[in-house]
Amino acid sequence: MVDDIRCMSALALRGAIAAGEVSAADAARAYLDAVEALDGQVAAYNEVWPERALERAGEIDRRRAAGEALGPLAGVPVAVKDNLCTSVGRTTCSSKILADFHAPYDAAVVERLSAADAVILGKTNLDEFAMGSSTENSALRPTRNPWDASRVPGGSSGGSAAAVAARLCAAALGSDTGGSIRQPAAFCGVAGLKPTYGRVSRWGLVAYGSSLDQVGPLARDAGDTALMLGAIAGHDPRDSTSVDRPVPDYLARLEEPVEGLRVGMVREFRSESLDAEIRAAVDRAGELLAAAGADLVEVSLPHSRIDVDDAGRLSSYAVACYYIVAMAEASSNLARYDGVHYGHRTAERVAGIVELFSRTRAEGFGEEVKRRIMLGTYALSSGYYDAYYLKALKVRRLIKRDFDAAFETCDVLLGPVAPETAFAFGAKTDDPLTMYLSDIYTISVNLAGVPGLSLPAGLSAAGLPLAVQLVGNVFDEERLLRAARMLERARGAPAPAPPMAELR
Repeated sequence: MVDDIRCMSALALRGAIAAGEVSAADAARAYLDAVEALDGQVAAYNEVWPERALERAGEIDRRRAAGEALGPLAGVPVAVKDNLCTSVGRTTCSSKILADFHAPYDAAVVERLSAADAVILGKTNLDEFAMGSSTENSALRPTRNPWDASRVPGGSSGGSAAAVAARLCAAALGSDTGGSIRQPAAFCGVAGLKPTYGRVSRWGLVAYGSSLDQVGPLARDAGDTALMLGAIAGHDPRDSTSVDRPVPDYLARLEEPVEGLRVGMVREFRSESLDAEIRAAVDRAGELLAAAGADLVEVSLPHSRIDVDDAGRLSSYAVACYYIVAMAEASSNLARYDGVHYGHRTAERVAGIVELFSRTRAEGFGEEVKRRIMLGTYALSSGYYDAYYLKALKVRRLIKRDFDAAFETCDVLLGPVAPETAFAFGAKTDDPLTMYLSDIYTISVNLAGVPGLSLPAGLSAAGLPLAVQLVGNVFDEERLLRAARMLERARGAPAPAPPMAELR
């Protein structure tokens, strides 16, 4: 059975540690024991730091006993995605090219977790360089969905989502470029938030798509998500995209319903391709919010429209726009992995610098990363820049205008996270386009730079997690989280822990 400590939310565990009812050391041991017993099946972690975690927990217990002030995450065991730099252990991005890379510093969000007195257990698996929707692209090993080991946990933050779901940490950090926090959160039955672009520092996040990437939390519910966001949000002068504006106390008013909440039901998100049980979950969420006092308003995001042709193939302006912008930025960002500065260097004898670059990158990058680099380089190349990249930027602006117009008539948008529940391993690996369409409901949120939250919505008939997505206006995470808490209260008791969370 799941032990009492691992049953607690991060908020409840924080309170128990502060009150002396549970020690930080006991909490760390409970989670470390679970990782040792279960992670062989789940494969959520790339590496675990038991000695460091227990030392950190003991220090927090000593400080509490001495009456010292502690941070908002004091003693809470958390994990971080392995594309966030840490001065402890390796930062691999689940790639061969960084297999032995040791970062010389901590990412800004890791610094903030430490300042908040969290206990970091280790680093979680991901699709290589965060490029994927299933964590099948990891060069290390695939992560399993704790609800069904034959199914993917989603991606690219699949390790963080699986770790939270399987009770292998109380909460975790992921990164989201086109849905990489929200989609795995949906597949694994946990909450996942992509904050507004600029709300959380990207300093120390290994870059994929710099105008899209954002760090955010994965947690059990809206309360734990608010707790984590409060710890990591805020201006950082080292990140030129970080916005200097005050960070609200996200927990202070979380339990207050949003009076007169206007919920936008997005017309374009009711695609024929949407799974019937997910559509029903979205409808049910709208009904619950209406019963709680919200007004439902139909809104349109025309440039996020999803079309289905006679053969059943999907298409969307947003998908096309996203994959041009993201891959172009990936091509630029990943040029630094050349076998000279750091990371893997080919052991083969080479004739010159060009062959050194070519062999190193061919050996170090996986197939999906190579595909995205090549597509991005093509889109930026002479003669194609205007036709592809420049046009994609214009479409991106239209998508942002759609969201601006929608938020003139509503406070949050409600829709699905993914078109289906967690799919089987290997189901989409032979068809990259089908895999890319797994993020068809999430990528427009990144293109617009607004915050999006995946929230559990029960289980399907097959026993797999269902989820809904709430989207807020820029820097309106406080209202977004309060709306999510309204929905949680209306829904009632959360789903039980997944089968793979149980200690036998």
